Amino acid sequence: QVQLVESGGGSVQAGGSLRLSCAGSGIIYDNCMGWFRQAPGKEREGVAGINPRTGRTYYADSVKGRFTISTDNAKNTVYLQMNSLKPEDTAMYYCAADGRLNNYCSTQTSQYNYWGQGTQVTVSS
Repeated sequence: QVQLVESGGGSVQAGGSLRLSCAGSGIIYDNCMGWFRQAPGKEREGVAGINPRTGRTYYADSVKGRFTISTDNAKNTVYLQMNSLKPEDTAMYYCAADGRLNNYCSTQTSQYNYWGQGTQVTVSS
């Protein structure tokens, strides 16, 4: 059974930083991993994706240069380091895993089969 558990969310002021963690179990950890977010009244959107085998990363334009996705394969954990946070980054953040072995790890929700429960990030101005 696949399980993804996020942690690290919280409330920060604009310009601050947070690091989200996602611990996975029951998955093939060579598969693509991604971070997504959903603000109230909006659709879920991709933030970042990573190919754990190659280390190649993919980012939404809105977070490039501010967010960094990384993995610790020994711990089956994926991280999202978020710097220079803005109020518009406020959302529930979800970790996701691809159920297939793909080389291209997009930020499209349709690529990912397994999802965590989410962790809330709130950025105040």
